[in-house]
Amino acid sequence: MAESVLVRCPVCRREHHYAAPVYPCGCGAPIALPLLATASATQVRHRTWAGSWISVRCPACGRVDEWPQPELGCGCGTTLRVPVARAGAPAREGATTGPPPVAAPAAPGTPVVRPPFRPVTIRTAHDAKNAAAQYLRWLGFEGVRVAERIPASGVDVRGARVVAHVDPSTTPTGVREVETLWLTGLNDSVEAVCFALAGYAPDARARAEALALPLFVLDLTGTPSAINEAAQHLLRTRR
Repeated sequence: MAESVLVRCPVCRREHHYAAPVYPCGCGAPIALPLLATASATQVRHRTWAGSWISVRCPACGRVDEWPQPELGCGCGTTLRVPVARAGAPAREGATTGPPPVAAPAAPGTPVVRPPFRPVTIRTAHDAKNAAAQYLRWLGFEGVRVAERIPASGVDVRGARVVAHVDPSTTPTGVREVETLWLTGLNDSVEAVCFALAGYAPDARARAEALALPLFVLDLTGTPSAINEAAQHLLRTRR
């Protein structure tokens, strides 16, 4: 199991229990990021690609790789960055690593349950598109692929019954992208879904609510989070 630490928000002083993400090393060993229990979490005021990664050494083979810097959102609206031991630095004493739990096989006659989503770590803009495509496949959409060239419609991912725009920039997605994507889905008679790394501008989010366009936010692990009712509805109806 990955280690867990207590994280206090420096703004509202609320406390959270946070478990370190587990990633697969190239050698096959699981790596749980070594959280520092003695250091305080910091508020993320400005996000950069370079500052969003942390170097960690694999305890099995010694290989050093870069992984997404652990972050969590507080209920007060503050994004918190959880400190991690750098490559070669000692991890928290007693910390353990291990693979995620595996669900037991379903008994005969039990309804089939979709397996857990396996995210695609995001290091580049293309990774973000691959992560969105992987998620749409997991939702059950068929023939999903990443577009080789982006048309004027801004469709980065397309499937037999779905189109998606993926914004990998560090600025919130605007209303124009939302409206263009919705019109493309309407004209093609398919589901339209939007993914973004930096969230959405207030007018874009309001417009998506009016158009019932599903909005998802991707973190750097490649895991999407549904942030509006249309996205929640998509999850419910595709399960």
